[in-house]
Amino acid sequence: MKVLVLGGTGEARELAAVLHPAHQVITSLAGRVRDPKLPVGQVRVGGFGGPDALAEWLRDNGIDAVVDATHPFAERISASAARAAGVAGVPVVLLRRPGWTERPGDRWVRVPDLAAAAAGLPGDRVFLTTGRQGLAAFAGCPQRFLIRCVDPPEGPLPADAEVVLARGPYTVDGEVDIMARHRIDVLVTKDSGGPMTAAKLDAARVLGVAVLVVERPRPPDVPVVEDVAAALAWLRT
Repeated sequence: MKVLVLGGTGEARELAAVLHPAHQVITSLAGRVRDPKLPVGQVRVGGFGGPDALAEWLRDNGIDAVVDATHPFAERISASAARAAGVAGVPVVLLRRPGWTERPGDRWVRVPDLAAAAAGLPGDRVFLTTGRQGLAAFAGCPQRFLIRCVDPPEGPLPADAEVVLARGPYTVDGEVDIMARHRIDVLVTKDSGGPMTAAKLDAARVLGVAVLVVERPRPPDVPVVEDVAAALAWLRT
């Protein structure tokens, strides 16, 4: 079987490791992270040029199945992959880990997007952990921001902002320390799910910090599985 795996997530790397070398695996990375963790098997970096170009690529490369294991907020590529697979007649499945669940003691407010988060910040000191894209939504906010991302951000930032470059996984103790030192009032995060960055939610609970959780975009109309085992079962059908 020849499988195209979309995404640089932990699930994408795990799936590639399980499939290789019994099957030919090509993992496609968007190329937005400067030093990504690479999976086993063949890797390509960069976009395809839209759904029609991706459909042509699928046909030209004899792809038997597509597993979209991109980040839960990679809305554009997921929509493109769903459309391209339909045009090319290639089966596709969305591998999407479950989102986070609120626990007793949490002070969560769910918001539909980054603009809504920026408009509803309930405090003066903000820990912004939504990644380097979309930061322009907060550029006009008067609060003091601590912005954490993997690579240096591009585009406009809030006037009062400190940027910390770091890559997970993180520990609860470490997250408590950084929030306490910066006297954080509110944490802003996307509902990414998974354990890699979940420690900040535990730290916010410990410190009584409010959390704005940006909800996930609606997934495309394709089969959805929640873990690698389920993706493997789908590939075997």
